[in-house]
Amino acid sequence: MKTKILLGIAIFGFLFLVGTVAFSQSTKELYINGNSGNDQNSGTKEQPFKTLNQAAFWINQANGKGAITIYISEGIYGLDATVTFHPANWHFTKEQRLTIRAEVLPDDADWDPGKMPVIISTMPLNFKPNGNNDPLGGTSYGIQIETNHVTIQGLRVLGTPVHERPKDGLVRRNYPIVREGRNLDDLRITQCLFIGDKHAIPNHLAILASGQGVVVDHCVFYHCKDAIVFWFSDVPAKNCEVHHNLFIGNYGANIWSWSAAEDLKFYNNVVTDTNVFWILNRDEKTSFSLSNSLISGYSELVNKGGGPAGFGEKADPTKLKLGKDVILKKEGNLQVVEDPTNRNYLHLVPGSLGADLGAGLFTK
Repeated sequence: MKTKILLGIAIFGFLFLVGTVAFSQSTKELYINGNSGNDQNSGTKEQPFKTLNQAAFWINQANGKGAITIYISEGIYGLDATVTFHPANWHFTKEQRLTIRAEVLPDDADWDPGKMPVIISTMPLNFKPNGNNDPLGGTSYGIQIETNHVTIQGLRVLGTPVHERPKDGLVRRNYPIVREGRNLDDLRITQCLFIGDKHAIPNHLAILASGQGVVVDHCVFYHCKDAIVFWFSDVPAKNCEVHHNLFIGNYGANIWSWSAAEDLKFYNNVVTDTNVFWILNRDEKTSFSLSNSLISGYSELVNKGGGPAGFGEKADPTKLKLGKDVILKKEGNLQVVEDPTNRNYLHLVPGSLGADLGAGLFTK
């Protein structure tokens, strides 16, 4: 019996190594299909994985370098545990990236909103951000990126079905996309639709990113609490961009520029019906230039400080340098397409105010 057990372990180890070597020498593409996939498959288009966790497991165990693309088919993907990409022995570059993307993208001719893979977090709220216990009632991470040169593209990202504020001082929350590494570089999130509902499925903070080179473009943030937080960095986070995004009805704040450097580029964005537009770091040392954007309907323009349980206090509005092509209207909501069968679902009505800025999922 002992001999059989040892033989079984040896065979399993051999197959695991063969799989890893085969992956490192292949075309470096992995496929995920929530309906027809199986995590015992090889991850090819013909034999896709079922979960994003399995794709992350393979990449984290791989040895080598070069681009890897993960294709996610239409379907619903419940994350019952954080999906962490943290490869120790696979190296990416700006040109040879890790790309996590929908199989069909918004600019494709056969795309419609129903083809977007849906990501929803269902894991327990017991994650420890940066290894620390959470004092506010519990937290969870959805997709955690801990490597350089990553693109996330074309996903429909929800929050988690919890009661967000059970009592004063508590905020139970999910962060769908996170990067903790303060020295990491080059994370692009593009053509993603972030949707929440504070009563049913709060999307507490769509993107929480530390480090350098965070670029968010052509995304829609609809009824989230907070949209984008530039979190921690050992030095001010340079080469960051926020452009061609649409922020609609967010009940927290849209941009938290805590760690961002002054070279942050903010252009061709549209914000409507929001609570706080922008939150600065508490020291207010950094100013930011905004161009070619529309902010219409907000309670507060600029605050400072804050955190998960609050939005800080009023800040110096001159820290936002508004270009002449920035339209600022404290009152007034914009026209949004609410027909779910329309290709422009949750975008501005064509021809209406702000639609000419190109904010939203489409790049063409």
